[in-house]
Amino acid sequence: MKDIFTCVIIDDEPAAIRLLEKYSNKVSFLKVKNTFTNPLEGLKYLESEPIDLVLLDIQMPEITGIQLSKIIDKKTKIIFTTAYPQFALDSYEVSATDYLLKPIEFERFYKAISKIKESTSQNVVLDQNTDDFFFFKTDGKNKYTKVFLKDIRYIESLKNYIAIHLYDQQIITYNTLKHFKETLPTSSFIQIHKSYIIAIKHIDKIDNDSIWIHQKELPIGNTYRKSFFDTIGNHQL
Repeated sequence: MKDIFTCVIIDDEPAAIRLLEKYSNKVSFLKVKNTFTNPLEGLKYLESEPIDLVLLDIQMPEITGIQLSKIIDKKTKIIFTTAYPQFALDSYEVSATDYLLKPIEFERFYKAISKIKESTSQNVVLDQNTDDFFFFKTDGKNKYTKVFLKDIRYIESLKNYIAIHLYDQQIITYNTLKHFKETLPTSSFIQIHKSYIIAIKHIDKIDNDSIWIHQKELPIGNTYRKSFFDTIGNHQL
C-alpha cells in the first residue's frame, strides 16, 4: 500500500480551494501537489503529471467537472466537491470515488479520502496456486471470505460497494465493477450492464433485453449488447 497519495484541487472558487487545502494538510497520507481555478489549466497539468487523486468541482466555466473527469486518466481517482446535489447520479456514472456536498465538514472529507487509501489495499486476492477461488475482503481490517468462482452467479455494483451473488447468499465488499472485470477470467464472466457482471454458465434464459439467472432477471445494457451476444454466439450449438 502507498504511504502518500498525491492530490490536485480544481475549483473556480479560491475560498473552496483554501478550505480543501486546509483539510488536506491535516491528512497524513495526502499531499497536495497543485491547485487550479481554471479547469483547462488543471487538465494540462494532469496530462503531464501522474496524480493519484483530483478533488474536482462540477460547476465551472468552459468545462464542467463531469466532462473533465471523462478526459482524466482512468487511473486517477476523482472526488467531486460541489454545492449541487443534482449531479450525484452523474458522478456514479463516471465511477467517482465519492461526492462531497458543500459546505464540506472535515469528518466527511476524511471519510472520502480514506476510501482512496482503502481501495489500494487488495480487496480481491487471487490464490497463488490455483485460479478457482478468490478471497474477498469483507468486514474488519483483515477479514477475508473465500469464494469459489464456480459459485458466483453474478456481481452487482452498489455505488461504492459490490455485491457478489452466490447460490444462497451475497457478499458485500468495497470495490468497483471495473476492478472485477479486469480480474475475473473473461472466458467465464462477462459484463452485460454498467451495474452487472454475470457468470455465463449460470444463465438460464436470454431475450433481447434481459438474461435470467436462477429466476433473477437482469437487464442487458445497450453499450454491452453486441459484445454479449457475440460471446453467447460462441457458446451456441
